[in-house]
Amino acid sequence: MPTARGRTTVDFAKGFTIAYTGGCKVVTILSPFEQKTTAARYLLVPRGTARPAGYPDALVVETPVRTLVGLSSMHVALANFLGADDILVGLGNLKYASAPRVRQRIAAGKILEAGLGKELNNEQLIAQHPDLVMTTGWPGESLARFQTLAAAGIPVMINSEWVETTPLGRAEWVKVLAVLLNKEDLVNQKFGQVVRDYQRLAALGKKASKRPRVVVGLPFKDVWHVPDADSYLAQFLRDAGTTYAWDQTKSPQGSLALSFETVAPVALTAEYWLQTGSAKARAEITAQDARYAAFGPFKTGRLYNNNRRTNAQGSNDYWESGAVRPDLVLADLIKILHPELLPTWQLYYYQLLR
Repeated sequence: MPTARGRTTVDFAKGFTIAYTGGCKVVTILSPFEQKTTAARYLLVPRGTARPAGYPDALVVETPVRTLVGLSSMHVALANFLGADDILVGLGNLKYASAPRVRQRIAAGKILEAGLGKELNNEQLIAQHPDLVMTTGWPGESLARFQTLAAAGIPVMINSEWVETTPLGRAEWVKVLAVLLNKEDLVNQKFGQVVRDYQRLAALGKKASKRPRVVVGLPFKDVWHVPDADSYLAQFLRDAGTTYAWDQTKSPQGSLALSFETVAPVALTAEYWLQTGSAKARAEITAQDARYAAFGPFKTGRLYNNNRRTNAQGSNDYWESGAVRPDLVLADLIKILHPELLPTWQLYYYQLLR
């Protein structure tokens, strides 16, 4: 059923809801970590109109938002998807931005570095007074740690897209920014196209006659983190038509912390190795541990990393635009695993390691 003009609905994401009431909107961000349902509620009020009655616990954000500080590269992707790069006036770390227009604004001194976590520069943010600060939700953290900004009248919005269990659910967080910018019609059209393309590709991947065995990632400090059954990456692997060893294993953290000894038997017989850390060449992998040379994909040369679009600053666009373009990520995975299904596709985020 088509959505009314100027409105949008949430179809895939589990972490937020959008409601329209009177001339206002209510965005509720749900806490993925605690069992209590609401992490924060925001009342979106057209600029210059009085706060309506009701929702006494809600933070008020005047719309449309004109200036935004985004503390994650994901927030750059949200603005870029909506053609709203110019609202960004601050980023947590200036190094991590790939969108060309945003890099231009950084070079021109129009985007300030806000800092992250305990290094957050409250004085600068208060002086700059953006319409909104967007942050990433982590376990055990609440809006309480932003009380200095709240006291100065700067609303902070929590964005926990990374805990979504599907790629489309994660990408749908672009609608949170869309309602803040009154760009519902644009997001319905653009995100709707992403959904159609993704679902068409997933139907292809699921029908693939072969389901190659894959191993994902590289250990960090002797711990090999692999996606659990409920992570959006495991859903990508399902939709791409793979055989993934931990497809049924769940973890409250969203990823499984395994030892080399646990992963090695899977890697020895795997056909493809995906997402090998920061490595740009095979030699960088064996330099970390000579045992990797025995892994099946290393011997056959089927190593693919998702760092093809890494810029001079070291920012990897997979973690930026890839978050809102799961259709392109899935096309890459299908091209790697079932090249005959997408004969003309050129890899966008992934590259073969030589």
